[in-house]
Amino acid sequence: MEPLDLTLYDTLTREKRPFRPLEPGRVRMYHCGPTVYQRPHIGNYRAFLFADLLRRVFETRGYEVVQVMNLTDVGHLLADSEEGEDKLEAQARKERVDPWQLVERVSEQFFADLEALGVRPAHHYPRATEHIAEMLEMIRGLIASGHAYRVGENVYFSVESFPDYGKLSGNRVADLVAGARLEPNPEKRHPADFALWKSDPKHLMKWESEFGPHGFPGWHIECSAMATKYLGEHFDIHTGGEDNVFPHHECEIAQSESLFGAPWVDYWLHTQFLKVDGGKMSKSLGNVWTLDDLTERGFSALDYRFFVLRTHYRGPLNFTWEALAGAAEARRQLVDLRGRLAAAAEGAEPAASDAPEASVVREVREAFWGALADDLNASPAVAALFDLRHRFLEGGWEPPVAAAAWRFLEDEADAVFGFLPPAVSEGLSDEEVDRLVAEREEARRARDFARADAIRERLQEQGVVVEDTADGVHWHRVG
Repeated sequence: MEPLDLTLYDTLTREKRPFRPLEPGRVRMYHCGPTVYQRPHIGNYRAFLFADLLRRVFETRGYEVVQVMNLTDVGHLLADSEEGEDKLEAQARKERVDPWQLVERVSEQFFADLEALGVRPAHHYPRATEHIAEMLEMIRGLIASGHAYRVGENVYFSVESFPDYGKLSGNRVADLVAGARLEPNPEKRHPADFALWKSDPKHLMKWESEFGPHGFPGWHIECSAMATKYLGEHFDIHTGGEDNVFPHHECEIAQSESLFGAPWVDYWLHTQFLKVDGGKMSKSLGNVWTLDDLTERGFSALDYRFFVLRTHYRGPLNFTWEALAGAAEARRQLVDLRGRLAAAAEGAEPAASDAPEASVVREVREAFWGALADDLNASPAVAALFDLRHRFLEGGWEPPVAAAAWRFLEDEADAVFGFLPPAVSEGLSDEEVDRLVAEREEARRARDFARADAIRERLQEQGVVVEDTADGVHWHRVG
């Protein structure tokens, strides 16, 4: 499939820009991953699901993608500040466990969640603690070039050495100083300078260097070092949540471009926060939800994936249980459409894309990709799929047209959004299918429609399509 004529909203330039990769047909992109001190909540996953959507769009349209997502396992201080305790160490002390054990446990939970959400594994998941040498090398280069300075065993970046500091976030250095809530650190030449390397004898995770025996990296230098190692000194895309814009990404730009003397990243993309019941998630409100909380209420991880991805990544998104239920029902309708199209295709070859009878599929496909080409505008892209469903249910199609629609839904729409479960039979016998169909009918008579829908989806996931017709309920296998 030919590359997509894609435009992306670049936070740095504050405008939509046509996407032009540095290398034809190849995209290199970096995504800020989790700080692995506690299991990510559903709000964290909005940024990770967007990164997956972006990658899938590129790969579906024929690009080769190199994707890197880091794991921050040291150096991220509480409240994203320059002073205070490391998030990971604070949690380890709270739980009375070794920080390295905490890292392993939370990392395992994170990867299990990604798998459940259908997120394609990144090509590299570098950990900060495994790239100390690369960070120290960058720090030495910044000192040598006059962009950083050492005070005792600490090293700071000089914001005055980089005139463009603030170009991503729009913050001005003078305003940052005026609005500071803490007393300036007397070690710093300028109050806005940020730490590249810190020293603390009490820190549990520390490394010896020429700066002293008790050092650990600042949060910002970690991503610059890891991204550069795997993607080079100039790459295509860097993503994250809107909370990463400042200070994290602003500082990444300053230190990286100061060292390399050239632009570091071509496109900066950021997702909005997920709200819960119209506000922020809060432990005091008891609404910091994980994927386990969703499954306990009868929803799947794919329901949540669809809930997130059917809305534009830069638009507002408010989580409520009612909204998730609506997304789950909408996803079920598309799962149902997949089964119906497969049955209607009857093993036929798909109609040619330019065939007159396939015009309806062609129109939907053009609307789908046209929406995604406009800064991954997911809402009208998903609407195009429901238009496809409406047209099919309205009149039905000949097998070649149904086959063309089925292939589009499987090979393009689901390749991008990843909302359909695998339609592979797990070996249910005819008797087991009959029993489940009977259970579904009993649930419908009892008006337990959630149970009936769950049974129907289970059958669809195993390659069994259930049809409700005027002369009763019929089922057949797909594939």
